[in-house]
Amino acid sequence: MIPTLQIVKVIISAMIILVATEISNRSTTIAAIIIALPLVSIISLIWIWVETKDIEQISIISKQVFWFVIPGLPMFLILPFFLSKGVGFFISLIISCLITVILFYITQKIITN
Repeated sequence: MIPTLQIVKVIISAMIILVATEISNRSTTIAAIIIALPLVSIISLIWIWVETKDIEQISIISKQVFWFVIPGLPMFLILPFFLSKGVGFFISLIISCLITVILFYITQKIITN
């Protein structure tokens, strides 16, 4: 049986995604602002707090998230670049994600040295 907290986490997280995608039908700017908010990070930190109350773990994760936001940002320039060149959406998304993974790897190597 799935614990109640797991179900609540899925429902709340799904609702945020639903709201952002529905708003995008009305205003791409407002949708972009909602999507740009670090909602996944905030929600994850809340769930960690609810489950563990571990301030040290939250502090460490927060610092790590900061460093991994930086290599994630170019994806939002790479994706529209490929789309503007006529590359299909999913191929553009895959290329953007692969480049982001490479940047994450490089970042991981830098911050662990």
